[in-house]
Amino acid sequence: MMNQARSILKEYFGYDHFRKGQEDIIQHLLNGENVVGIMPTGGGKSICYQVPAMLFPGLTVVISPLISLMKDQVDALTEVGIPATFINSTLHHEEVQERVYDIKNGHYKLLYIAPERLEADYFMDILKEVTISFIAVDEAHCISQWGHDFRPSYAKIGYMINKLSETPLVAALTATATPKVHEDICHLLHIPWENTVKTGFSRENLSFSIIKGQDKGKFLESFLKKNKDESGIIYAATRQEVEKLYDRLSKKGYSVSKYHGGMSDLQREAEQQAFIKDDVSIMIATNAFGMGIDKSNIRYVIHYQLPKNMEGYYQEAGRAGRDGLPSKCILLYSAQDIRIQRFLIDQTINDPDKQKQDIDKLQSMINFCHTEDCLQEYILHYFGEEHTEKCGQCSNCTDERSVINVTVDAQKVLSCMIRMGERFGKTMIAQVLTGSKNKKLIDFHLDRIKTYGLMKERSAKEISDFIEFLISEQYIDVSSGSMPILKVSNRGKEVLLGKETVERKEQVVTVKVSENNALFEYLRSIRKQLAEAENVPPFVVFSDQTLRSISLTMPVTHEEFREIKGIGDHKLQKYGDIMIEHIIKFKTNQHELSIGEDSNTAELDTNREKRVKKSVENSHLLTLDLWKSGLTIKEIAKERELNVQTVENHLLRCGEEELIVDWSTFLKPEEQAMISDAIQKVGSDKLKPIKEELPDEISYFMIKVAIMLEKRKQKILH
Repeated sequence: MMNQARSILKEYFGYDHFRKGQEDIIQHLLNGENVVGIMPTGGGKSICYQVPAMLFPGLTVVISPLISLMKDQVDALTEVGIPATFINSTLHHEEVQERVYDIKNGHYKLLYIAPERLEADYFMDILKEVTISFIAVDEAHCISQWGHDFRPSYAKIGYMINKLSETPLVAALTATATPKVHEDICHLLHIPWENTVKTGFSRENLSFSIIKGQDKGKFLESFLKKNKDESGIIYAATRQEVEKLYDRLSKKGYSVSKYHGGMSDLQREAEQQAFIKDDVSIMIATNAFGMGIDKSNIRYVIHYQLPKNMEGYYQEAGRAGRDGLPSKCILLYSAQDIRIQRFLIDQTINDPDKQKQDIDKLQSMINFCHTEDCLQEYILHYFGEEHTEKCGQCSNCTDERSVINVTVDAQKVLSCMIRMGERFGKTMIAQVLTGSKNKKLIDFHLDRIKTYGLMKERSAKEISDFIEFLISEQYIDVSSGSMPILKVSNRGKEVLLGKETVERKEQVVTVKVSENNALFEYLRSIRKQLAEAENVPPFVVFSDQTLRSISLTMPVTHEEFREIKGIGDHKLQKYGDIMIEHIIKFKTNQHELSIGEDSNTAELDTNREKRVKKSVENSHLLTLDLWKSGLTIKEIAKERELNVQTVENHLLRCGEEELIVDWSTFLKPEEQAMISDAIQKVGSDKLKPIKEELPDEISYFMIKVAIMLEKRKQKILH
């Protein structure tokens, strides 16, 4: 029957092959087995029940929480010739009766309904009169009270299925199931645990970034200017914030829609359709928007405020790049957002157990924002995946700041917590360590403990951020009450006993500079050019701290440059001459301006800017020289202080410029043959599908090399 399934896939949907996991799920169903499918957003879950529906006799019932999704999917199925319908609250009584009549007479293969409809006895009586072979439970995480979108009616699905005349096959499908939610799905729908198809939560084409300490509005506008031709979603936590962003961006001429629960159904539908049809490029919305929206060309998802949990965040972020092309997921973090989410939890949830659960989930979200490990790995571990690798492209993986030992600072914080009786929150701990004169602190006699003022050289914000880091790394536990209390975890006790060390990326310390601020701003623009050429963040070239030290000391020799913190031999070799040239230029121009002789500065600027630009543009040639000397890609990356992907891009550029002819270093003959076969099947303009055809050890770089070889071969032939 699997051959028939493939024929249906080709005939009705136009695909030659199933995507990862789809065939396995369908095979379970064809074997007469119930199945759970856990696939990331955009993984193609709907195919897993639409194809079997055409193979099984009788009716397939799809239980979905979303009215908009029902209509979109029914319209799409009807368009390709599959008889499908839905019954929900948008229909008049006469329309419902007409569809029920057609269902009883076998006119449809798929029926979409909301779970609440199964609670109506009259509707169950209708279903008992129909041959139902198969029930698909979409968004199955809603069945669990531990899920982020729990709906009580979902929990009754198993009971309702048992009321039917014959027990149908069941497929439960979701994109966001933690191990606990997975367990509930299997238990409540009577699906053996081993009948699980889990394709993994990783989305290779998505790059995740956490932005902290920046003006959100300025960052957003800067990002949108650079991506003005792309389609994207901006999520905010409240209706009020959505309206503010909508007004702000509208006034600045951006093409925007908005979507939140305070709008009428007609308004929301109109705004949604404008976005889906590309009439507008930006959707600003609360989390009410997006589930079931199948818009493939969303290039970025920005969370303007902190989401309430990881499940919701990953589902929303996963709406980017459903076509497999590289896309950005950016979260703008502010501590103020935590208070907003805590307020929403307190105001909307009365059940103490549910409130504790939501606070715990919020803490996991906060930890995500403060971890210094790979962001993709954090997400995968949250959803229960154990054997993972760093993604190499999130903001943490590409952050090349030095790792330093902060064990002593961690011991100071943890010791302070214990001396305070482990009965306070982050703010009070930070105040004690900085030696604050806060009245509440004095009233509790906390100014008398040994750790009072122990870190007075730091600001309270710096210590608060450090505490958040310790929480994210599980050295500190957080209570779930309305006022979070911090306690030293078992892992933290190991640090206090000297049995475990704590390491952290070196923090950028802001130094106040009154003089030479103009030089600092000037050098920032040079740093930006260098960073763009290397395809890295500016702070990877020089941190702000290093740049401010340069602007203060104004070094003009290599020896002076080497004395500055953050300048090693590699950076001195790469950037020393360029920076020295610009410092001399700045000093010269300042002197000329001070004596009124500025007639030749424009020409001086132009000539030197050309040299700097040329040096930046030729960065790939330096990589080529190292490759020709026999170094591997990883060795070049280490030598030049670049990430591996940048080195690969440099080499590919050399190939395009025909500076590299022999690519045998990168591809064995059997690998080239394997990739060439995949290219013939898929086409050379679709990297993701090519990758899916090949073993995991074949990288995107190897595929691009093979494509380059194919194009060169064709060029020679013609």
